[in-house]
Amino acid sequence: MALLTKPGALRALIVLAAIVLLPARADAIRDLASVSGVRHNQLVGYGLVVGLAGTGDQATQVPFTTQSLLNMFQRLGINMSSSVASNLQPKDLAAVMVTAELPPFSQPGQTINVTVSAVGNASSLAGGTLLMTPLKGADGQTYAVAQGNIVVSGFGTSSGGSSTQTNFLTAGTVANGATVERSVPTAFDQPGALELDLDTPSFGTASRIAVRINHEFGAGTAVPLNAGVVRVKAPADPGARTGFVGALLDLNVDPQSPPAKVVIDARSGTVVLGQNVTLGSCAVAHGNLSVTIDTKYETSQPNPLGAGQTVVTPSTRIKAKQAQADLLMFKPGVTLESVVRALNAVGATPNDLIAILQAMKQAGALHARLDVI
Repeated sequence: MALLTKPGALRALIVLAAIVLLPARADAIRDLASVSGVRHNQLVGYGLVVGLAGTGDQATQVPFTTQSLLNMFQRLGINMSSSVASNLQPKDLAAVMVTAELPPFSQPGQTINVTVSAVGNASSLAGGTLLMTPLKGADGQTYAVAQGNIVVSGFGTSSGGSSTQTNFLTAGTVANGATVERSVPTAFDQPGALELDLDTPSFGTASRIAVRINHEFGAGTAVPLNAGVVRVKAPADPGARTGFVGALLDLNVDPQSPPAKVVIDARSGTVVLGQNVTLGSCAVAHGNLSVTIDTKYETSQPNPLGAGQTVVTPSTRIKAKQAQADLLMFKPGVTLESVVRALNAVGATPNDLIAILQAMKQAGALHARLDVI
């Protein structure tokens, strides 16, 4: 991967993947595919953070925070009169959403990291402690329970109406803050064939994976079902099955070259060009037309002894300027490196580059798929 930049020239981020032809590179199957059904699961929960230094939710604007505190007090056997409860306005308390990912094969008693994010108007979670929060999956079952001290990477301070802040203060993490209470059942231990799901579907890569597995474990072991799935016969015994999958994922395969593609993010001016992008014969001329309208107001004063009135009259000047267009010639099969160097030389801006690439695609000279996001 290479990055080409030049002061005052192309400011768009251009990432070039393998500009020159490199020798075939073998990747492990684990980097190209994953075992079907072996996946992470998202968990979410609602909780309370206490111990904040006056940076919690404002009860008058976020009433559900106080209501959650009263519900927790009631479960702990603390009953308050209605008059006391209505006047309760804690400033060291914040309502938060707690999220986590449950890794595959997690067992009860193991710990995972959690992310804590404010949902009210708390200004900072620094120094807070997350109270016991059940984390549930999409099926509504509780799979982990989170609690612990929150670590916030940001920093902020204020005084006399002035404030300064670095990063974000309303989100933090609790390292190993959740304990797994329930494991997620998988079909991995069940006898039968396994399926490998390719991260990037490709008929060529799926076929090469199957050929490599059959060469290592015998003919008929693997069959490519389509561009994204390879079915593999695996031992029925759980111990042998685990060792078989571990050895299988260690096998090296030369993946099929990705299709030629150019990705443009028009909002940020980012342009990413793949390694197989080439151009046909074409000539490119790109210039800019700028129009400037400048209006000045002038005051006309009457003779002091006359009966006239002061009049304000606008004076408008319109100036149009068209920059000289630089004509670039590209021969058939020109490399991507040559194209980028030529555009850098003429000082193309991000918008210029996007317009040029789109025009090349319309003319049929850009031999790549153009994706605008």
